[in-house]
Amino acid sequence: MKSDYDVIVVGGGTAGVIAAVQAGRADARTLLVEKSGILGGAMTQEGINAPAHFFAWGRQVIGGIGWELVRRTLEETGQPVPTPEFTRDTGTPKHLTMDIMVFAALCDEAVLAAGVDLLFHTMPATARFEEPGRWRLTLCTKSGLREVDAKVLIDATGDANLVSLAGYEVVPPAVIQPATLQMRCSGYDPATLDYAALKAASERAIAAGELKSTDISWSNSGPEAFLRRRGSNANHLHVAAAETSEGRSAVETEARQTVLRMYRFFRRQPGLENFRVDWICPQAGIRETVVIKGKQTVTTADYEAGKVYDDAVCYAFYPIDEHLNDGRGGNYRPLKKPLVPTVPRGALLPAGSKFLIVAGRCLSSDREANSALRVQCPCMAMGQAAGALAALSAQTGTDPESVSLAELYRLLKQHGAIVPGA
Repeated sequence: MKSDYDVIVVGGGTAGVIAAVQAGRADARTLLVEKSGILGGAMTQEGINAPAHFFAWGRQVIGGIGWELVRRTLEETGQPVPTPEFTRDTGTPKHLTMDIMVFAALCDEAVLAAGVDLLFHTMPATARFEEPGRWRLTLCTKSGLREVDAKVLIDATGDANLVSLAGYEVVPPAVIQPATLQMRCSGYDPATLDYAALKAASERAIAAGELKSTDISWSNSGPEAFLRRRGSNANHLHVAAAETSEGRSAVETEARQTVLRMYRFFRRQPGLENFRVDWICPQAGIRETVVIKGKQTVTTADYEAGKVYDDAVCYAFYPIDEHLNDGRGGNYRPLKKPLVPTVPRGALLPAGSKFLIVAGRCLSSDREANSALRVQCPCMAMGQAAGALAALSAQTGTDPESVSLAELYRLLKQHGAIVPGA
């Protein structure tokens, strides 16, 4: 592994993978650092293998490298590749379901084919900007600390960890959306269960402190939806400060305690004596932690109005989707036809920073806007924009805030991205 790079991307999730591939394909010497042993983030480690949405109102609004990887996964697994008509001119298109193993392997393939160096099981320990205009990172690897330099950094951690290490401001939410632990349950026939009796039993168990309502539902509605969905994306976990190792440790242990309480309760119920949990994901799905204080902020009003920013780098299409942390379900508001929101370059740039870019859910945005922007397709589009911006910045020595938008759009379109107004 080299010690000197044009671009270093920290975080190998849905934003970071795309950012690294784009930077590598643009001939930037690129390193991708990932804390786990698999690329793909929420898609692969958290079991949320249904990215949304590439299409809106009968047209494709997100393309590029993210769409390339999704399309190749569908082709590899014999699934039909949708077209813009897939949306049927609706604001609620069907979710695509991806094969986790194939998607992860194709991510590996794309990263390596782009000439990107890849380090798994590695996290940054320090980040400091040194004149004349280079970043120095201390990486914590399994075999010790390692120093690496880069012209441009991309924080794709989802939690703005690199931004925080570099000393720039992040904004925590006043109330944090709950997390979810994805699982698959079996050993019963959903069609034969007495759901009224199960709801009554769950209410008694909750009153006795043996169960929490959010162990088996999002909205205090009993276990019917959970059981019919076989546990898929069906529980809520109360989260605090999951951007830190301490907070993440608390979430992960509570996630498994949630499953254990649910398991013990169901096994005592008629028709569920053979209930079992076939698998759980290796980590909980975190919907929200901090966002950066950016040079520009995406507001809910601008998002829902479909504002096309002067420096828009990509589209985003998803409803406001705030999960409530009090057992009352969610705050869900679809976008109005034919609006498609955009993401400005300034929302990817931490206030006061130089040669530092963010991609993914920790972009500068208010809470409701972030509840829509956090999903995978917008994160993929942001990742490609960040990778292209970083490559151009490194090649020209120009801070990302001042890189020519015309050149940025040219590079993005060269690699299949759909750019607002370009």
